[in-house]
Amino acid sequence: MRIDLNADLGEAFGRWELGDDDALLDVVSSANVACGFHAGDPTVLRRTCNLAARRGVAIGAHTGYRDLAGFGRRFVDVPPTELANDVLYQLGALRQFADVAGTRVSYIKPHGALYNAIVHDERQAEAVVDAVLDFDSNLTALGLPGSAWLRLAAEAGLPVMHEVFADRAYTPEGRLVSRREPGAVLHDPVEVAERCVRMATEGEIVAIDGTVIPVRADSICVHGDTQGAVELARAVRTGLNEAGVTVAAFAMAPV
Repeated sequence: MRIDLNADLGEAFGRWELGDDDALLDVVSSANVACGFHAGDPTVLRRTCNLAARRGVAIGAHTGYRDLAGFGRRFVDVPPTELANDVLYQLGALRQFADVAGTRVSYIKPHGALYNAIVHDERQAEAVVDAVLDFDSNLTALGLPGSAWLRLAAEAGLPVMHEVFADRAYTPEGRLVSRREPGAVLHDPVEVAERCVRMATEGEIVAIDGTVIPVRADSICVHGDTQGAVELARAVRTGLNEAGVTVAAFAMAPV
């Protein structure tokens, strides 16, 4: 068995530091790099791409709403045409820094409120798909199983990959529990590792109410801004390795 392990990285901004990108890049196989709208700036983007390239970690575009103050976790009712342009702009910025680092953008994973919105918002999901098609029709779309985003991406001919979350609780419907709810974010490395092994090997997860639900897991995410993210990622990778699951990127494009 084989699975990807990804983390949201490059989310510092100016003098504001967030997460330990250097340590996480020693653990994960894919890096979702913030593209400057919800977090990140040109210097951060370039540094993150350079670090990922040196370690052979795949780079994905972590595109979000234009919402630095809210860290991209607030829904923005942006018109589809404007949203498509915003996403295309972010993809282009990251591609330039990836090119300079000697690698390339291999996939796209929308961030935060945009990620959650395009689970069900057809208009915004279609706008993101349109941006990807204008950028690179071979770019892999990463997202939540059952989302409008992945369905529309597949219908447009884009390769798709299904993501699960190591450190987030699930509803019985297979959606993420809102961060406003207690228990939405998980911090126990042992519990998180066990959940990930179960998702990878058995294709199921226990929801917040105890319901066992099926999941399709091509890639596991550990949020870089979760407290103890490095320890969580290391525990997940160790658990997967001990269970006979190989951790490897799903979309490492040749230069």
